[in-house]
Amino acid sequence: MTGRGLEGFYRGGRRVLSRCEIRVGGREPLAVQARMASADRARFVGTLRTSPQAGPDPDLIVERNRFADGMERITLHSAAPRPMRLTVEVVLGTDLADLGSIASGTAGPELPASVHGSGLRWSCPTGNASVTAEPPPSDALASAGLLRWELDLPPGGSRSVELRVRPDGAGPLRAVGRAATSPLAAACAEGDDPRVSALLRTSIEDLQALLLRDSAYPADTHLAAGAPWRCGLAPADALVSARMALPLGTGLAAGTLRILARTQLTGPGPQSGMIPGPRRDAGPYLPPQCTGTEATLLFPVLLAEARRWGLGEQETEELLPAAERCLTWLRTMVGDDAYLRDPHPGGPIRCETQAHAHRAALLGADLLDACGRTGGAALREWAQVLRPVFREDFWLDDRGGGRPAAARAPDGRPVPHLGAAAVHLLDTGLLGGGTVAPGLLDKVQTEKLARLLGSPVMDSGWGLRGLGAKEPGFNPFGHRAGAVRIQETALAVAGLAAAGYEKEASSLLRGALEAAETFAYRLPEMYAGEQRTEGSAPLPHPAACRPAATPAAAGVLLLTTLAGIRPDAPAGTVTLRPVRSAPLGEVGFTGLRVVGAPFSVRVSRLGLVMVEEAVDGLQLGA
Repeated sequence: MTGRGLEGFYRGGRRVLSRCEIRVGGREPLAVQARMASADRARFVGTLRTSPQAGPDPDLIVERNRFADGMERITLHSAAPRPMRLTVEVVLGTDLADLGSIASGTAGPELPASVHGSGLRWSCPTGNASVTAEPPPSDALASAGLLRWELDLPPGGSRSVELRVRPDGAGPLRAVGRAATSPLAAACAEGDDPRVSALLRTSIEDLQALLLRDSAYPADTHLAAGAPWRCGLAPADALVSARMALPLGTGLAAGTLRILARTQLTGPGPQSGMIPGPRRDAGPYLPPQCTGTEATLLFPVLLAEARRWGLGEQETEELLPAAERCLTWLRTMVGDDAYLRDPHPGGPIRCETQAHAHRAALLGADLLDACGRTGGAALREWAQVLRPVFREDFWLDDRGGGRPAAARAPDGRPVPHLGAAAVHLLDTGLLGGGTVAPGLLDKVQTEKLARLLGSPVMDSGWGLRGLGAKEPGFNPFGHRAGAVRIQETALAVAGLAAAGYEKEASSLLRGALEAAETFAYRLPEMYAGEQRTEGSAPLPHPAACRPAATPAAAGVLLLTTLAGIRPDAPAGTVTLRPVRSAPLGEVGFTGLRVVGAPFSVRVSRLGLVMVEEAVDGLQLGA
């Protein structure tokens, strides 16, 4: 940890340590490996030759294990045949910069240190931090940020030093996901392709590591959007992640919904019923979009689908008023229009917003009817009006067979670029009896969109690009302008498979799985959308969160799509629609959750599916 770039320990949006460099006997170890050992631990290994007579083989191994809770353990392992007395020096420093200044490259210089107890301390007007060491150092030099030990190592022996960094007054961190009350099932996968097991295991591990509790309501948990930049609650991301993770149980969905229901805007005014959210860059063609719109439309969708997966009646009833307010906001904002318009004055009519709204209307109506509430008929009527109008206004004919427009400008002109946001036109949602809701596109348009998503223009070979490679302004590193965001790939795989386009779904699935392998199955928030070539590997994005909630949950959705699990808990049924082409060979899942009970299922190499474990009384749907 050299103090350059993004390196450091972070807590509460501030970098509490930026430099942690080691010298043994006055020399830096030769780095031989660095890897993420888990979602919250990184392991670094270096070597040294302590004697010129030792030959080419190192006789000292320096192992550093860095933990997300602010602890680093430095261990020296001797392979020398004689006792050694070594001077170990650790140079520490920090700028106590906030995330915003670090991201923009405007962080200030390192601060002067002072000796504090068994370590060092740094202060500035906005905060302070300290590092404590165990065992205490034999010497500390504040002007150089230096701690020094004299360590004796017997032949073949080991000695360790532990450093703990935290802001002054802050208590130790406890990982929510390590608790026995974690809302996520410890599901497992196995099959012909060993990567299936690794991806599901690592995805669940990442989700566990990102769990946060509501401080006022500790029983409720949600997912942080990602580390290091987005460690707090991002409403839309939290809802998307909880929805994709429903095969692991409904506990995360329930906690997320309760937390966001407490943030819902009430009272008079056009925003009444909204789940507030920040604005987000929408790429080079469109102005920033309000994620609060997306979150408000996702809220009733997640509640409706969580109920199908087994969320209890009492929990559903408690959350239903908040969902009703979201749906009332939708009907109020639409008014007599066919479209849900951008809340920003003069903003466009976005394609993906109509997809979110259409899905919310249908699943919301299904939910209201099932719970004996009124309003479902009006929502279905609006969705029925929207479909033919959308198919006429948003479909652009061209020599390639046509494509959906990304948006319509306020003057009615289409914004014609092709991007990954179009996958939401396939993401229709789960209704009763294991059926999926109708989509905004007709059958011919759906087929043309499927072919586009499966073409090299959109499929990079590692996943779905955020913007088509032939579009002006394409940037393989652009967050919404060409980079691969794996959650959109997962939604595309699930939507294509449900619509019957298994060839395109399988290609995207295999590409995503191969990308996951290169990232040690810990998928980042995004990576470059360069075209895959023989012997290449996906390029990491320098500002991507890793681990991050949506790609971790996307790993769950990517794999469970193979089994096509569509439960209807109120009806006591589960329908299975596996990917018949079995693109990864035989695959089996154990420890999933349907109706709150363990659920195990296996898909054969022939695409045949068999339930191996389920709650008593659960019937297979047609």
